[in-house]
Amino acid sequence: METAEIMAKARILVVDDEEDILQLLRYNLERAGYEVVEAGDGAAAMAIAQREPPDLFVLDVMMPRMDGIDTCRRIREHATLRKIPVLMLTARSAEEDHVRGLDVGADIYLTKPISIPLLLSQVRAMLRSTQRGDDLPEIVRVLDLEIDRLRYVVRRAGQDEPIRMPRKEFELLRFLASTPGRVYSRQDLLDEVWGRDVFVVDRTVDVHVRKLREKIGDDYIETVKGVGYRFRD
Repeated sequence: METAEIMAKARILVVDDEEDILQLLRYNLERAGYEVVEAGDGAAAMAIAQREPPDLFVLDVMMPRMDGIDTCRRIREHATLRKIPVLMLTARSAEEDHVRGLDVGADIYLTKPISIPLLLSQVRAMLRSTQRGDDLPEIVRVLDLEIDRLRYVVRRAGQDEPIRMPRKEFELLRFLASTPGRVYSRQDLLDEVWGRDVFVVDRTVDVHVRKLREKIGDDYIETVKGVGYRFRD
């Protein structure tokens, strides 16, 4: 099956408490060929997703019962759902809101009012990234880490419990660890891990590196001042 056909049949769970926004997104996503499922808040979205996981979440932030931040956090803590891409779509545009969304595991953070062509281009790019293969081995072993793409877990020598992380954190770690000692700029990492067609800012990389350090420790990924990051060799 061609990638375009897979993307066209993707199932997208749109979560927003404003009926007019749901109708707008449903109309345009269905017109683009996607299957759309709706939820009016995070609690309803989690119930739907656990019954039948979507291929992509489009998630509002300000909602009753369970807001988008808590919903994204629960998605990233869920064994089955944690690898599904999350696009946050919200009226909150301040940098601290953007960082907060990335902190809980959003892949992309877009602000309302949204350009429909931009939204559709980001949906296509995110779905392409989930289908994209690469030339890296399925298991990368470096220093005392084993990075297992088949199971999306990281293991440290001498520890029985694997380290689990959201998809983009995992892919960033795996990419850096595949070439220890090589320095990558933030733009290099955005292009290679997120894709050239995905609209994200440099700060996205910094947030993901910080989250990785919280999980694996500070001794693996080094900051090269004024340039970017490298995995210690």
